[in-house]
Amino acid sequence: MVPLVAGEQRFDIRIARDGTWYHEGDPIRRIELSKLFASVLRRDEAGDYWLVTPAERGRIVVDDVPFVAVEMTARGSGEEQVLAFRTNLDDWVEAGPDHPIRVAHDLETGEPTPYIAIRMGLEARIARSVYYDMVNHCATTNGPEGKEAEVGVWSNGRFFVLGRLSGA
Repeated sequence: MVPLVAGEQRFDIRIARDGTWYHEGDPIRRIELSKLFASVLRRDEAGDYWLVTPAERGRIVVDDVPFVAVEMTARGSGEEQVLAFRTNLDDWVEAGPDHPIRVAHDLETGEPTPYIAIRMGLEARIARSVYYDMVNHCATTNGPEGKEAEVGVWSNGRFFVLGRLSGA
C-alpha cells in the first residue's frame, strides 16, 4: 500500500480492466456516480491515478486504463474518414491529433491491445469487438524504403498504425 502524503485522502476505489468501478470491493452500480468520479479523475507524471476536487484528493487503483471504448462509428472514407468512439461512461471522442490511437503488444504473445486517448493523459482500451470493427476500416500504406508496409486507420486526416505487414 502506498503511504499517504500531506492532503491526501485514502479512497478505496479501483477501476477494473473491464471498466467497472469498485468502492470498498463492491461494484458501483450507478453510472451517474462513476461519471461523477470520472469527471475529477487525473493522472500524474508518474502514471498514478487520482480523484481531485477543490476540497480533497486521493489516489485510486486502475488495473489497466480507466475507460473502455465500447462502440465505434465511421463516416467518410480514405484520408477523409472519421472514427468516433464511445466509452463505457458515454463519452464520445473522434480519433485524430487530439485523440490518438496507439497499439501495445503483449511481450509474450504479441497480441495487440489498442487504446485511444480520451483527455489529460487518460485513455480507453478499445474493446475487442470494437477493434475488429475498426479493422474493417483499415488501409495499407507503403512503408519507407526497405521497411514493412503498415496497416492502420485514417481518422481526421491522421494515419494510425495498427500493425505491419512483414514481407510486403
